[in-house]
Amino acid sequence: MVDKAPNEFLAIGQVAKRTGLSVSAVRFYESAGLVFPDRNPGGQRRFRRSDIRRLSFVLIAQQLGFSIEQIREQLNNLPQGRTPTQKDWARMSRGFRDHIDHRIEVLNRMRSRLDGCIGCGCLSLQNCALYNPLDRAHRKGPGPRYLLGDPGD
Repeated sequence: MVDKAPNEFLAIGQVAKRTGLSVSAVRFYESAGLVFPDRNPGGQRRFRRSDIRRLSFVLIAQQLGFSIEQIREQLNNLPQGRTPTQKDWARMSRGFRDHIDHRIEVLNRMRSRLDGCIGCGCLSLQNCALYNPLDRAHRKGPGPRYLLGDPGD
């Protein structure tokens, strides 16, 4: 028995089931310009199988804290009207990788410094007097200056 190739186009319910999204979430991502389904003669949405990957990318990117606009910006680097190739995905991921690398740096700083002085100006910890004497960090701007990447004085 020979396996048939999977159907190139999927109904919205099939895409929702495969991605773990609700049908309404798939519609939302369509309205946000993240996927572009075709329509059959009856007006029903028909998604390419590659839209499963696009929506999976959206889910992961959102879990990493990226906005819909940032995700759309990256997905706009992929071709429309055809299934993206590995080369297309590699080209798109280069820009996204810079954002991820920056987030990793911030998370690493936070992990290693959160229990110490972060340069926020609260001066509530004993070591703040050593790392941020007289709240000198405020000269560099608002917020947790040391977590944002500013060196201590």
